[in-house]
Amino acid sequence: MAPRAFRIAYDGTDYHGFQRQPDVPTVEDAIFDALRALDVLESDADKPDGYAAAGRTDAGVSALAQTIALEAPDWLAPRALNAELPADIRAWAAADAPEDFHATHHASRREYTYHLYAPAVEDGGVAHAVDDDRFHAACERLSGSHDVHNLTPDDHNTERSLALEANRDGDYLVVTVSAGGFARELVRRLVSLARAVGAGESSLAKIDRVLDPEPLPGHEGVAPAPPEPLVLTDVHYPDLAFEIDEAAAESARAVFDRRRIDRRTGARVTGQVADGMR
Repeated sequence: MAPRAFRIAYDGTDYHGFQRQPDVPTVEDAIFDALRALDVLESDADKPDGYAAAGRTDAGVSALAQTIALEAPDWLAPRALNAELPADIRAWAAADAPEDFHATHHASRREYTYHLYAPAVEDGGVAHAVDDDRFHAACERLSGSHDVHNLTPDDHNTERSLALEANRDGDYLVVTVSAGGFARELVRRLVSLARAVGAGESSLAKIDRVLDPEPLPGHEGVAPAPPEPLVLTDVHYPDLAFEIDEAAAESARAVFDRRRIDRRTGARVTGQVADGMR
């Protein structure tokens, strides 16, 4: 047994977040069940020796590069782990780790991507339209070192150094947010605030008020954007070199490509129903 880190991708739609919770399905529960089935985790053990994860994702949030580490036997490759994982959770890369490695504490940077439906305002009369210049200005104002206590339910350890970028992709703004770590719901509230500014519902001055040391009154609070468009896309470790398990990655691509087709088909069906009532 030696410390080993694994990259885990998952579709979070059907899970109540990553971290274990009583009586609801979570990604971590599924991983532990797989490790028990492989006899890597004892049936009565709470968690594997040396176990830690890069971070928690909220209910409905997906991941490309969630990272877990544990004391693992040599044969525990990603493809072996996938043999016992559900189809919507896939290991696809692994790395040998130092003896004192901790997947949470040793991450130097985390990156999330939010796929925001936000047609360009110049298209005219389109629901959810956003002015790109205003949205970029909001991202610039939110970037930097801030106390984000008004953008999270957390009540301590709320100082963060943030970088926000947005790129247009058709009717979507692809928003990338990176930081050393994230408070609860922070990314979704950042996106929600930037969208409100971009849509003309709030001014840039609202951002200054949100970042002020004074708590916001409840009616001025920023609600989180929906979780489903959010993906944990990268977790960087300076001292790890991940090797892709090609067989595991190929099977994972097949699973998610199939889900992409299913979602597109579902969108066409719901679109026909909506359009048929016009």
